[in-house]
Amino acid sequence: MNYTARQMASITGSQLIGDGGRMVQNIAFDSRILFSVQQTAFIAINTSKNSGEKYINTAVEAGVQVIISEHEVPVNESVTLIITENSITFLQKLAKYHLQQFPGLKTIGITGSNGKTIVKEWLYQCLCSEFSTVKSPKSFNSQIGLPVSLLQIDERHQLGIFEAGISKPGEMEKLEAIFSPEIGILTHIGTAHSAHFDSEEQLIDEKIKLFQHSGIIIFNGDKENVYSKIHQVYSSKKLISYGLCQHNDLHIISEPGSHQITVSFAGSTFSFPVQATDEATLTNALAIIAVLKELKFSNQQIIEKLNALKSVEMRLESINGIHDNLIINDSYNLDLDSLKIAFQFINEYNKDKKILVLTDIVEAREDPEGIYTEAARLVNEQKFHKVFLIGEGISKFSELFHTETSTFNTTEQLIESQEILRIENSLILLKGARKFEIEKLKNILELQKHDTVMEVNLYAILNNINVHRTLLKPETKIMAMVKAYSYGLGGYEIAEFLQHHHIDYLGVAYADEGAELRKKGITTPIIVMNPEQHSYNAVIDYNLEPEIYSFRVLELFYKTLQEKGADRNYPVHIKLETGMQRLGFHAHELDELIEKLNQMNLKVASIFSHLSSADAEEEKKFTLQQINTFITTSDYLIAGIKNQPIRHILNSSGITNFPEYQLDMVRIGIGMMGISSKPEIKKQLQSAVVLKTVISQISKVKKGESIGYNRNHITPKDTLIATIPVGYADGIPRLIGNSVGFVGIKGGLYPIVGNICMDMMMVDLQDADDIQEGDEVIIFNSNPSLEEFSKYCNTIPYEVLTSISRRVKRIYIKK
Repeated sequence: MNYTARQMASITGSQLIGDGGRMVQNIAFDSRILFSVQQTAFIAINTSKNSGEKYINTAVEAGVQVIISEHEVPVNESVTLIITENSITFLQKLAKYHLQQFPGLKTIGITGSNGKTIVKEWLYQCLCSEFSTVKSPKSFNSQIGLPVSLLQIDERHQLGIFEAGISKPGEMEKLEAIFSPEIGILTHIGTAHSAHFDSEEQLIDEKIKLFQHSGIIIFNGDKENVYSKIHQVYSSKKLISYGLCQHNDLHIISEPGSHQITVSFAGSTFSFPVQATDEATLTNALAIIAVLKELKFSNQQIIEKLNALKSVEMRLESINGIHDNLIINDSYNLDLDSLKIAFQFINEYNKDKKILVLTDIVEAREDPEGIYTEAARLVNEQKFHKVFLIGEGISKFSELFHTETSTFNTTEQLIESQEILRIENSLILLKGARKFEIEKLKNILELQKHDTVMEVNLYAILNNINVHRTLLKPETKIMAMVKAYSYGLGGYEIAEFLQHHHIDYLGVAYADEGAELRKKGITTPIIVMNPEQHSYNAVIDYNLEPEIYSFRVLELFYKTLQEKGADRNYPVHIKLETGMQRLGFHAHELDELIEKLNQMNLKVASIFSHLSSADAEEEKKFTLQQINTFITTSDYLIAGIKNQPIRHILNSSGITNFPEYQLDMVRIGIGMMGISSKPEIKKQLQSAVVLKTVISQISKVKKGESIGYNRNHITPKDTLIATIPVGYADGIPRLIGNSVGFVGIKGGLYPIVGNICMDMMMVDLQDADDIQEGDEVIIFNSNPSLEEFSKYCNTIPYEVLTSISRRVKRIYIKK
């Protein structure tokens, strides 16, 4: 896009205040991840949960000169204001107008419950060499995401591939009014985002509204209701169904599980090899084939493109590196759009020094000077301390980079120079095209080298918080529990991410956990839930806020405050006992507590209690009794003290089962990880944690031979045994050996046999001859899930997560 502020105001029917001649090429809606302020406008998005207008000053301070807002806000007179009735509608009107300026652009629109992003990325890989192609970045498909995606279109583009996603009725009509694709694709219809729909039929009706003006509809026809509905509503259009069922126009006719797939379409067949044979991968591949067939690609061309497809790893890995570095690995692809996205992401990390490794940009073949000039401009705005350039193309333009810059023709040359090994206490962004294999840099820079890793998807955690947030009033605060190393996921990394996304409070168990977060730059209020007597000095020194649960704790903590001269309005949190019989003041102690609090110069920041059984339907009566006790006793306490504290009693299960008692704040813990006792909430949550490893060795074992220590497993028949490098020192309990527990390999579940060793365990592959050494093994994620794995262990997800050893490398994913 390339519009003046005056043009944007005219297009959208908005009011202009200030210099209308300012050019805008980019619109940002998150002040935290501004990667460039040159010719950038900030739009304040107002929702029922948050007002973007409170971040306008932050954007202006960063250098943004054009602000789009629903209200006139006080800003510097030099800033141009565009006042609009509705900020989201503004984006949609502008995007619709912008798309209309490119009538020759061929468009593909993708919707569905699952698979939208993978199909989009695979189509892009298949078609970008044939057409100059623009696509939705990441999973931008919402009421905001789709318009932002459309605004990327420029005169170079011949093809546009865009996602359209909805979360409630009425949204698709708005998106279709902006974007009517020539070719419409409907992927699998499932439970994702279905909570606001009365039935699957209603969800289908809403999704297919995107295709009202499409000429061709390509859809997953495995579900009978989807197949019949599309044929009923769109009988006059060209319809191509695909799927695993034989009634589809495009379907598979080879044997299930075969790695040589044969497909049938329009009376002809062809075959191609595949690595993964799970249902999702196969149906996504069929969607690609259907589109390529419609675009008149030959069978041979389709096979070549399928063979060239690479896995969709649209993620940034965050890994602890040597010399206290933080490694951000983004080697999925490299073009200007993905470079901008990477720069948005690194603004979320709290490291003063930033280092960039950047390779040749593939799209620069068309216009090397223009592409590298723009890339250098973007890089220069990020103020990197040092830049390493890899590739003969980009190295020719090294003088455009306004910082210390080193150039290398290959990744191996950079490694051999050992320059990057001398970097300390920095964020190192690895951003490169696949052919440069810059993941080799990640391998030498990472701190831990262990095939067993725990992947933590930070955006899944954010999604899960937001799912719970939909049950809350806009003003209700949220406290995220990051105690016990954030349930084993990693204390600082989780806390930093949550702070960036404006969580209200963080909760830790002990003062040393809070002190460590403070040392690393966490400024969000931190409540210490179990402040031990010896830790009071650390609580005060690091501005932590203690739980006060007894007169002994109150008096000792206040004495320490006086000794340090810090006894003026210091925030504390009063715990009330309501039936769990763990910690807290009892009702008969409240009069004395009120008297002491009024004598002390303390600020009661909150009053709270714990529910013992909020996830147990059979204990609902007791839970309501706890809540009523808390409301009564906290009312009495508030009436007697000098200030007005906030109140909170709901945990993750309490939020979903008793939202009417949310009071002023709620606490979320295991709910962030994707665990819920309520089915309608559970289906909206995402698995945030994956524990996985690889197969070290596969052995042929004959009938009657023994496996592992103590010969506790004797093979009943000839079989294949896989040894994998994870054991009880990694947090896998010995009790799940001997066929109690299972692991996931290539979509199947295989039993753990023999005793689990300290560093290894063995798995019976039975007749699975397609599994090889080096293949990925899932300890828990989706198959088996964390809950299923917990049942193997005869425990709960909390214990499983907190038991995973620190020697297991944590990788933090954003995707």
